[in-house]
Amino acid sequence: MVCSTKNASKGFLMQPMRSRGTLLLRGLVELEKREVIDYVNAYKSVLTSIKKEYDAFIETVKKGRRNAFYLHGKLKVLAAEPTALVYHQRRTIQLEAKMRIIDNNSKAIQLQIDQMKQLRMEYENTEVKLCASSKQLWKPIPGMTLQDSVNLDALNNHKQNLEDKCRKLKQDMSTMYVSAQKKADLDEEMIVLLKRRDIAENLNKDLRFRHQRLQVISHTLNSWMKQNMRIPFKDVLERIQQTKAIYGHAKVVDELFEDDPNKTKEAIVMLYYIERFHELISLGEYEKAACFAANSPKRILQNAGTMNKFKAIGKVRGKPLPLLLFFEAIFNTSQAFKRAINVDLTLEGIKCGLSEERLDLVTHWVTQAKLTFSEKVGDAICAYGEQHPYHKSKCLALAQIVYNECGLHKKAILCLCRQGQFHEAMEHIQQSKDINTDDLIQLITACPQIDLIRGLTEERNGKPPFLSFGLTVLHLFSVDMKKIGMKLLQEVSKAEKDVIEHLVMSDLFCSIEKWQELANICLQNGFKNLSNDIMSILRSQAGVSEISEDDTTNVMEHVFW
Repeated sequence: MVCSTKNASKGFLMQPMRSRGTLLLRGLVELEKREVIDYVNAYKSVLTSIKKEYDAFIETVKKGRRNAFYLHGKLKVLAAEPTALVYHQRRTIQLEAKMRIIDNNSKAIQLQIDQMKQLRMEYENTEVKLCASSKQLWKPIPGMTLQDSVNLDALNNHKQNLEDKCRKLKQDMSTMYVSAQKKADLDEEMIVLLKRRDIAENLNKDLRFRHQRLQVISHTLNSWMKQNMRIPFKDVLERIQQTKAIYGHAKVVDELFEDDPNKTKEAIVMLYYIERFHELISLGEYEKAACFAANSPKRILQNAGTMNKFKAIGKVRGKPLPLLLFFEAIFNTSQAFKRAINVDLTLEGIKCGLSEERLDLVTHWVTQAKLTFSEKVGDAICAYGEQHPYHKSKCLALAQIVYNECGLHKKAILCLCRQGQFHEAMEHIQQSKDINTDDLIQLITACPQIDLIRGLTEERNGKPPFLSFGLTVLHLFSVDMKKIGMKLLQEVSKAEKDVIEHLVMSDLFCSIEKWQELANICLQNGFKNLSNDIMSILRSQAGVSEISEDDTTNVMEHVFW
């Protein structure tokens, strides 16, 4: 450092005067800088520790401000609860006052109405008396002269005559006339008696014809017996037919000897079918016997007795079930007849096909055959689908056809829902008029599907939903279907507050108490935001306004004062 100073002094002395002063000043500045740097370096650790303490103090102040802001917001939230209660109480008092005013006004109006009615009745009674008293008294009494009209004895006699006539008319009314209702009853009774008379006449005519036919047969047999049956009976019949005019019953004889296969041979044909059917059964030709029964005239072999014969046979080893052959034959030929197979045979046939696991036959019968369906048929098909999950969808479709044919729309809709055809189910519900809210609640209980519940609780084409969302969720939680209810609440919780407000306000069936209960359920199951939104919407509708965070008013002032 000394060496550098000497060199600087030598250079300083060699420069001119003006430049020499400048160089001197610069040297002094450099010297001071070096001394300050050495001085500051000595206190560097002290300054660093002071800076750290200063930063920690600033961070503590900021944290205290944040805590104060948080506690201030929490205080406002806690202060809102008693404020809402006070507002509700105040609103209750106002509404009760309005109700008392309305009741007083109603009583006053009702009193005025009663007074007006009383005045009107008095006015009408007075008017009637005036009219009766001033009813053309100046005109002469019919049947009396002017002189008799002012004679007291004549007036008494005339009054007595009028009373006698009145008494006679009353007596005639009770003996010679009847009321209109009595006349209507007599007319109905006469119609019933006329129908009975017509039925009796037809029966009498039929019995007389049978009596005449029996007389001809009896006469023929007696004649043949008197001749000791020496001539053939056929010749006797021909002779009677030729001399039918002798008996005086030509029509009876013609009817007796008529050769119409539809009438005279009908019993023979039926007897042949019955005998042939029993013969085939005894020979073990069950398939032929089933076809024979299916093609029998007038379906005489398509009855419960024939079914019981096939059922009594049971199973035959190596051959199809005879009872199934019988049902297959009569169902396949059902389109050839005007009338459908009766209910009992239809039910037994469907059960037989399902018990033999011939769902293909049952499908053909339900869709193509001419059967008479019932609720039991649909229930049997549904039960088979529950036992065989592989065929469940096909069984539900067949059961839906059966229920629609029977007019059981509720069960048909349930089948659609179990098939996942929710859109078709909604259309069916919209078209049906006999389905109410209780039926829909039972539907979602039997088929708790999110898509179904969503379709029932949402608006369709501007029309209100079929079910209330709030009541539906409460029902699900009440019948141990908490998982479905949780899924619905989770979907709603993701929506905006405007959507939730529209959902609450458009629900006409769910009361405020029910919505509060639903809000409590949301709070208990972790949907705190949804619960707060519902309660906020309810409070806004009840006349309670929310307190903003920027409001600096003392919210507890009304409590302390």
